[in-house]
Parts: sequence; structure tokens; C-alpha cells
Amino acid sequence: MSSENLERRILDRVAAVARALGQGHRLALLVLLAQGERSVEALSQAANLSLANASQHLQHLRRAGLVTTRREGKQVFYRLSDDAVVSLLVALRTVAEANSPEVALLVAQHFRKLDDLEPLTRAELLRRIKQGAATLIDVRPPEEFAQGHLPGAINIPLSRLGRELDRLPVAREVVAYCRGPYCLMSYQAVVHLRRRGFQARRLEDGFPEWRAAGLPVEAGKQTGEEPARPAAPVIHRRAHETSVSGRRRSSASRPATPPPYGPDQP
Repeated sequence: MSSENLERRILDRVAAVARALGQGHRLALLVLLAQGERSVEALSQAANLSLANASQHLQHLRRAGLVTTRREGKQVFYRLSDDAVVSLLVALRTVAEANSPEVALLVAQHFRKLDDLEPLTRAELLRRIKQGAATLIDVRPPEEFAQGHLPGAINIPLSRLGRELDRLPVAREVVAYCRGPYCLMSYQAVVHLRRRGFQARRLEDGFPEWRAAGLPVEAGKQTGEEPARPAAPVIHRRAHETSVSGRRRSSASRPATPPPYGPDQP
């Protein structure tokens, strides 16, 4: 086989992987799987797809080598093949935001207007965690938190945030994160916390990007008022990424009297 034919053959296989990504529902399924392993039934419910439709999309992703499966009785569970899939999603998002005016406009209209402060980078949050200078909340559902979360994070799903504010110390900044940069839950959590008088920021992305960068993570359900903390955090082999710390574009001050707000809705 000539070098030219070999290159073409390889590129054809790479194109097959790219074709598997060419559907919004499949990207949404990959984002869900980036939080941890799930059954087909759980994925179809979380993605608001019929079971048959979800199964079809997942089969395309499996044939492309992006996900793997295991069987437990009659249930089939899916998971990402590796964290390189997360890196691929990050690259797609970065290219789309930089080169697609429509994507850039949607992000500006529906995300950036919700938050007038620069988000914390992973490097800055890691520094604050080590210094004990921030309270970290994970606003994802408990089943996602149990499969993996940032060290020391408290799991307060967005639907419970209004009822559980007494778990957060008022003297420290609160940092919220969720599934990724397009996850509205962390934006809504920050808006709610600021209205209730807290100083709040959000992480620049989410748990999958943190883990894919090789940064420490913990796993396990939260017990009582504190997150479960194993004796030693899991350290991934890849060296963690570094980036320049984000800075505030405007200051947030704590009001003397918090404005009225519903107990459950931010």
C-alpha cells in the first residue's frame, strides 16, 4: 500500500468518527456520559429522547469508538471510551465559538449576560481550594455527584439551593460548577446566591474538563451535611493544564438585607 493510499484510508476512518458527532443529540449524550456511566434508560430520560432513539444514537457513538458498554443483567450501561472524548468536545466547542457567528451570538445572549464576572479558571480554583479560600458547590444531580466531583465540593442540586443556603458560610466566596460551560445550572445558582447576598463565582467549565485535565477528583455519595471524602483523592495520570486566572469585570457587594426570593427557584 502506498503512503498516499494509507493516509487516505486513515483519514476516511477519522471522517467516520467525525460523522458520528454530526448530530446534536449525540453530543448531548456525550456530555451526559462525561459525568459518569449511565444506563440506556437513564440516558434517554436525561436527554429527553425515546428509548429507541437514544439507543440508535448510542450505537452510532459506539461504532465510532467514542463510547463503550457493559451489561448488567438485562441493562446495558454506557460510558465514554476515555477522557480524550472530553478533549474532543472542548475542541469542537472552542472552534465553533471562535468561527461560527451564530454560536458566538447564542453564547453571548444566553450565557454571558447572566454573569458579569469572569469565571474562575481551573488553576485559580485549585489554588483557592488548597488555601481554603472558597466554598465549592456542585449543583448537578446526586447520582452524577456520586460518580465523581471536585475535592471538598458540597452537593446542592439547583432545585434544593433555596432550602439549603444555611449550609454555606457567608464569610467565604462560593464557587459553583456543574456539567460544563453550557450548563445553565451553575449560572442560575450564581444568580440566586448573589440575590441572597453571597459573593459567588462560577468555574469556567465543569467536572468533565477538570477530570480530563488530570486534576484531583473524589467519588462517593454525600453523607449528612458534608461531602464524602476518601482518604486520598484520585489523581489522574495526565499533568493538569494551567491557565491565566480570570479577573472580575465588576465588583459584587453583599446587601444589608437580602431581597425577597422564592425558596426553591433561583
